[in-house]
Amino acid sequence: MVLALIQVLMLLLDVVWWVIIIQFVLSLLLVFNVINTHNDFVRNLYGALEKMTEPLYRPIRRFLPDFGGIDFSPMVVVLLLMVFDRLLAGVYLDVARSYA
Repeated sequence: MVLALIQVLMLLLDVVWWVIIIQFVLSLLLVFNVINTHNDFVRNLYGALEKMTEPLYRPIRRFLPDFGGIDFSPMVVVLLLMVFDRLLAGVYLDVARSYA
């Protein structure tokens, strides 16, 4: 049961990681005018991704200094997700060894 819970948490971390990466790529495409928000699908997708990631970015933006228009909060969140994923992997291995 514990192993399954840890696997679910690791899967959720992977999903959040991909959402952040997709949002980053989409924002770059918007900034460089490869795609624009006149398309309903693009506007809705970008809005949905913003609503999903904003609660993750908001606490980090409070602590990061202003870098003049460059937002480093996605990178900080990705690094924190990677650290948390490694910690969960270690816990998973410890729990798996205790059952063996």
